[in-house]
Amino acid sequence: MPADAITLIVGDEELLVDRAIGEVVASARAEDPETEVIDLGPGGLELGRLAELTSPSLFGGGKVLVLRSAQDLGKDLSAEVLAYAKRPADDVALVAVHHGGAKGKALADGLAKGGARKVSCPKVTKVGDRVDFVRGEIRRAGGKISADGARGLLDAVGNDLRELAGACSQLVADTGGKIDDAAVARYYRGRAEVSGFTVADKAIEGQLAEALEQLRWALATGVAPVLIVSALAQGVRGLAKVGGAPRGARGAALAKELGMPPWKIERVQRQLRGWSGDGVARALSAVAEADAQVKGGAADPAYALEKTVADIVAARRIR
Repeated sequence: MPADAITLIVGDEELLVDRAIGEVVASARAEDPETEVIDLGPGGLELGRLAELTSPSLFGGGKVLVLRSAQDLGKDLSAEVLAYAKRPADDVALVAVHHGGAKGKALADGLAKGGARKVSCPKVTKVGDRVDFVRGEIRRAGGKISADGARGLLDAVGNDLRELAGACSQLVADTGGKIDDAAVARYYRGRAEVSGFTVADKAIEGQLAEALEQLRWALATGVAPVLIVSALAQGVRGLAKVGGAPRGARGAALAKELGMPPWKIERVQRQLRGWSGDGVARALSAVAEADAQVKGGAADPAYALEKTVADIVAARRIR
């Protein structure tokens, strides 16, 4: 098997997965700028279609075929992928993205044993690892940050790697590259766009204690309650939009239909797994009520927000 014929990406850290895919695409297009990228989301592959997608084009040119959520392919499709991997096409780079864990493990193991290049993209969950990630991102952008500065940025921005990467890039651009805790405080403490969305994600995912902790931190650092409500509303509306999308729509067509980037749709799809239609409707009502309260209807906006977060978490349990 050629070294770049099959890439197995294992893990579900979105930013790292997207970067690993991007590196395969960049490598392919360095050799052939006209390389076609076919990105298949969950349910995008049917029996027999792999042979069609990997067959030579009448017009020539290479392909990068990305199979996302490969752990969900099932026995027959997995067998088809493994059979292809034994005799990969010369002008096709196949990328299989597996979230890790026991589901679909036979496919991941088979690709690895067959010589696929493996890239690990596990969730970055430990504080020390996130600090290392921030420092690495600052170096990647051409700057330097102390460990204290990196921890300060984590406190200000939250734990989402995509948001952290954006913050790191912006900090280097704004400061000239040398970043300390004072610079982080100057640019990022109290950034509503970040902390509000952190609260929303925790609430939507059913993590009540973490959502309330992030909410209190945001309020303590001066984030306006109306902006936190806005983030909560966007998060819940995202559930409604993706949950109500046409069943057959996927990939680029779905992204165009919803006006959302593919990575965001995948994230909301994962969040939706704990929700029912009635639960989403109840959560929409909760954020609408909160919006009215923080704009003058409540004597204590902080209490109103805590209640809204609790109501969203409770709505997630409705079946």
